[in-house]
Amino acid sequence: MANTYTQIYIHLIFAVSGRINLIKNEWKDELYKFIAGIIRNDKQKLIAINGVGDHVHLLFGLKPDIALLTLVRDIKANSSKFVNEKRYCKSKFSWQEGFGAFSYSQS
Repeated sequence: MANTYTQIYIHLIFAVSGRINLIKNEWKDELYKFIAGIIRNDKQKLIAINGVGDHVHLLFGLKPDIALLTLVRDIKANSSKFVNEKRYCKSKFSWQEGFGAFSYSQS
């Protein structure tokens, strides 16, 4: 999309299924790095990532070449697969359905 300029900042929040505190300090940095990689691979710009045991917050710049739903689906599917393959949890790890997404101005 030549000659296209956008400035779309999204604050995304999504939770562990059942809002259970499954994200442990011992491996949350690895999860966050993995999520950052997904966002980078989808050619979006991660600004910040953090969270607590039962949910994650992301702030990123969204380019118009991908739908928000597609990006969120990619993040949630691949990160839950990552957690399960690493066996960070005793039971199957999954994200809760849905998410919260809010737009912000640069200021």
